[in-house]
Amino acid sequence: MKEEHKHIKAKKYGMVIDLDKCTGCGACMVACMAENNVPFKEDETDKLLSITWLRIYKLTNGKPFPETDICYLPRPCMHCEGQHGHAPCVSVCPATVTDYDMETGIVSQIYTRCFGCRYCMAACPYHARYFNWWDPVWPEGMEKYLNPNVSPRMRGVVEKCSFCFPRYQVAKDKAMAEGRREVEEHEYQTACTQACPAGAITFGDLNNPKHAVYKLKMSPNAFRLLERLGTNPKVYYISSREWVRRSGDNYLANEVKIKKL
Repeated sequence: MKEEHKHIKAKKYGMVIDLDKCTGCGACMVACMAENNVPFKEDETDKLLSITWLRIYKLTNGKPFPETDICYLPRPCMHCEGQHGHAPCVSVCPATVTDYDMETGIVSQIYTRCFGCRYCMAACPYHARYFNWWDPVWPEGMEKYLNPNVSPRMRGVVEKCSFCFPRYQVAKDKAMAEGRREVEEHEYQTACTQACPAGAITFGDLNNPKHAVYKLKMSPNAFRLLERLGTNPKVYYISSREWVRRSGDNYLANEVKIKKL
């Protein structure tokens, strides 16, 4: 083995989302559902039963017109690292369904192991996990729409955002076939990143100085949700507005109003 490969730093894939660019259009949500075979209900107005791996929240500063200010905040799974390399959901799962991948920093979800105890849902402070109450029902002809790289989930299991991990596997196989050890930044991008018309979502290796997210996460306007809990999430947000940055730590309950879309 070559000496240059002895101390390769582990990857840590994550996102930086610019909230000043996000318009709340929902293109990222649609792309996520299409990419990951997320089922939809006949009546999507019942948000307690709908499944959305990527959800957009509407934040307002609570001030009357003309001082009203609105911000849209996309919230995927945070893929927490925790203080000891474990996300809250990983620590409580009795069936080792969810695990922290040391190679990529992605929190996985193995659906065939899940028996639906929902401990992970209770442990997640970001409400990023969803329980399947029914088997997915696809309209006639929709089988041509499904992504063959992502298995549809059955009734009775919990599912969540995976940072489009099957795309990483495809990119990794391609790199190995070409005799390369590393996956290039453009070769592995999430569906929501590619679909965002405003370019608000940036994805890459947070440990790689060559990736755009490495520099963006160091912005003085960058913050993470509920960071004081010590979950060490891999999703960073950027906003030039102070009230938006302060709202990420939930200590402004009386000043910031949050509405789920």
